[in-house]
Amino acid sequence: QAQLAESGGGLVQTGGSLRLSCAASAPTFRNVAMGWFRQAPGKEREFVAAIIWIGGSTWYPDSVKGRFTISGDNGKNTVHLQMTSLKPEDTAVYYCAATTRGGRPLQSSLTYDHWGQGTQVTVSS
Repeated sequence: QAQLAESGGGLVQTGGSLRLSCAASAPTFRNVAMGWFRQAPGKEREFVAAIIWIGGSTWYPDSVKGRFTISGDNGKNTVHLQMTSLKPEDTAVYYCAATTRGGRPLQSSLTYDHWGQGTQVTVSS
């Protein structure tokens, strides 16, 4: 099974920026969309961003809209998450995900069939 590997997490002060990256570590598979989710301690996994390769449309929840930007390269099975104006409430483990199944809601974690191990993002106040 193809594996996804995240990188770029770390510690940053409030108002700072980080760029997360995710790449497939195995022979590529045909995914139709990729996304980012996050999970803070004691909370459920939360949708952060998604991109669908055909057309390049992107989705964000209101909590990160205008601050986070998802981008990527379908041919390389890579996706990035540029995060700016970070807040302490953005602190979480961030997971990359990919789906080979079209026509499903990208905001739902159930849509995705490939996941990374996660990378920690900590925003200090």
